[in-house]
Amino acid sequence: MGLRALLAGACFDHFNPELREKGKQAVKKLYTESLSFSDRIQYAAGPHAIYTVSGELLQWIHAFAEEHQVPIHLHLAETEVEVRDALRQFGLTPVRYLHRLGILSPRLILAHGLYVDDEEIQILADHGVTVVHNPASNMKLASGYRFKYREMQIAGLRVALGTDGCSSSNNLDMVEAMKLASLLGKAWRKDPEAVTAKEIFQTATLSGAEAIGLKGGQIAEGYLADLCLVDLNIPAFAPNHDFVSNLVYAANGSCIDTVICDGKILMQDRKVPGEDEIIEHASKLAYQLVVKPNA
Repeated sequence: MGLRALLAGACFDHFNPELREKGKQAVKKLYTESLSFSDRIQYAAGPHAIYTVSGELLQWIHAFAEEHQVPIHLHLAETEVEVRDALRQFGLTPVRYLHRLGILSPRLILAHGLYVDDEEIQILADHGVTVVHNPASNMKLASGYRFKYREMQIAGLRVALGTDGCSSSNNLDMVEAMKLASLLGKAWRKDPEAVTAKEIFQTATLSGAEAIGLKGGQIAEGYLADLCLVDLNIPAFAPNHDFVSNLVYAANGSCIDTVICDGKILMQDRKVPGEDEIIEHASKLAYQLVVKPNA
């Protein structure tokens, strides 16, 4: 499709030594395969979470990532249950557990980070970790809504914005995610000036690019030619006194008219080449997956 992506190979061992060795081999295999990909595609190690991946495998992945200069993506502190289980199983909260394992670093990208205290936030900031806020997923799964954006910003912790997967976020609409993040941040604090449109726009653009080591997220000399062009001739931008405010609070992903990656047009007039055939084929495959045998 011509998109740019950081792809994390999911890894689990469920605290089973045999699965741990298989997980290590899978990480090595995926990394080796990624070397033949386009330079637009980056590999990241993807240990799922601390409740599905042992400390031994997490430490091995950390060492592997350091050796091969690749990022690590991990779900952490997503639910209250996860925190209670970590205290019961490890005697520590999730962030403190990772700290004890010695795997906090600027390579680490944590999804969610809902249940963290001020000390944990400072620990993450001191180690250059990035936290990715996923408001749609957090709400759909009823994981929680008190994302501590202000505290993270004050501590100097980089925050990026995400959607999580299709099963928990459905349309994967990053424009919609900006609105949800901003409104949620205001609602639980009861402060209409919390998490401004300008702040959340940066988390979705520049901060996200920085988190995965890309010189992108803004239009400037020397930055990647990765752009989304917005159709201003729609009601969401009438009047257009403040573009970022309109984009965050009034628009959604359908306002994107053109997508450019690496200077190449991938979508124009809201149409991707071959889109109709792709949707038709994908729908057929999806139905085949759920149809009963011999039905």
